[in-house]
Formats: sequence, structure tokens, C-alpha cells
Amino acid sequence: MKTEKESSAKIASTTAPKEVGAVVNAIQILRHLAQCTEPEGVAAIARATGVSPSSAFNILRTLTHEQWASFNDSAKTYRLGLGLSELAVSFIGHSYADLIHPELERLSLNHRIMAILWEVTGDNHIRAIARAIPAVAHVDVSINTRLPELLGASGRCIAALRNLPEDELRRRFARLHWENPPTFDNYLEEARLTLQTGWAIDEGNLYRGVSLVASAVTDHNDQPRFVISGIGISAQYDRAQLEAMGQALSSTSVFISRALFPGKKINNSEC
Repeated sequence: MKTEKESSAKIASTTAPKEVGAVVNAIQILRHLAQCTEPEGVAAIARATGVSPSSAFNILRTLTHEQWASFNDSAKTYRLGLGLSELAVSFIGHSYADLIHPELERLSLNHRIMAILWEVTGDNHIRAIARAIPAVAHVDVSINTRLPELLGASGRCIAALRNLPEDELRRRFARLHWENPPTFDNYLEEARLTLQTGWAIDEGNLYRGVSLVASAVTDHNDQPRFVISGIGISAQYDRAQLEAMGQALSSTSVFISRALFPGKKINNSEC
């Protein structure tokens, strides 16, 4: 007779999600082709993706048959195929807010925090364009709320990516309004750290009793186009939870950056 512990272990092992290797390899190959400026042969594709040459060949042959890849018979090279447009066509007509909203819902559900998508505007502000509301007491942020782009956790991310001269950043920082302002030196240090971690935290600086976590979606020039932030009541989250949110936000931002700006080179840690 199995013990309760053994039974639980068996259930966990049978219900845990399992990735399909061939599908994962095919996605890696498609992502690589999307980043290539020129068609490539099987050997180069296999080397770049870590997929074995024989598997890469079979996957590419299947992708070509489905018209998701295009094969040049004379050069023996592959590039993305027109068939992918069948997948992309359903996105036409949808706003960025619509496309990204499911990611906000996932983040909000997993971390029990309000998730906000901010658009970086052309006048040194950010504007809330989508949100997901958690099933817990939360700080409310309305759609179309505008803030100076250098405020809070999102501001630290943007400040680092803007790479402004320190004198200019100091001048702009002095005009910001915080309930509990950080020192400029601390702000600058935390902003620079976002280039390594991919996310920033504001614990009670912008608003007392409110914690913010943020990560930026960047374009081909590594400039911020959107920011995803989590906003919650500080008493509900400890530092470890905030850092876990930061890592989740960063992973999501990298995914969105890659989706919105195909061919963009993604760093391992990007804010």
C-alpha cells in the first residue's frame, strides 16, 4: 500500500506540465529566423539554436511544408515563410493594450497585485493604458492616469535607459514630487542597478504605504516604449515577494519586447 506522501508525489509528477521537445525546438528555430538579417543553412541554424542538425533539418523541412519557413534550393538556406501571416493576421486591428492585457491578468493573478501597462509618451510622461485588478484590497489606478516618466519604480527603469548626463538627470529629478523622496544618490544607484536586474522597486517613496515594482518594454534602440508595473499596499508584500514580482515583470517585458520588435537583440537582464 502506498503512503499518502508517495501518492501525493505520484499525482504531482503526473499532473506537472511537460514541454514537448520538438515544439520547443521549432519555436527556437522560428525565433532565430526572425532575428536573422540573411537566410541561413541548416548547420548555422542548428549551431545558433543548440538543436541537433538532424532535428533542425526535420523541423525546417516540416516548417517549409507548412509555409512557415521558405527554402532557397540553390543556396540551401532558410528564412521565415509567408504562412506565418496566417497567425499574425488575427492581431491586426488590435491595440497594444488589448494584446498585452492577458499578460497583465496573469501577473495580477499570480502575484495578487494590480498590474498596469504604461505607455511612454513623447512629452516625458507615462500614461496608463491597461490594467488588471487583483481580488485583494488594492491601490486604484485609473486608465489614462499620467505621471512624469522619472517617478517611482518605472522612473528608475526609464532613467537608466535614457542614459541622461548626470547633471540633466539631477535637474529633472529635482522637479519630481514624492511623498517620501529618495536622495538623488540612492535614486541614481537604484536606476543603474535596473540595467543588471531588469526591474526596479519603489517602497513607499512615491506614495507612503505603497510599493511599486516595474520593468520596461524596449524597442530596437533599447529605448523604453512601455512599462509594466505592479502596485500594491506595502503591508501586503515583503521584500522577497517584491523581488519575485520584479523577476516576473522582467521576464514578461523581455517576451513583449521580442514580440513587438522582431529582430531586437535581447540582453539576459533588461529593464
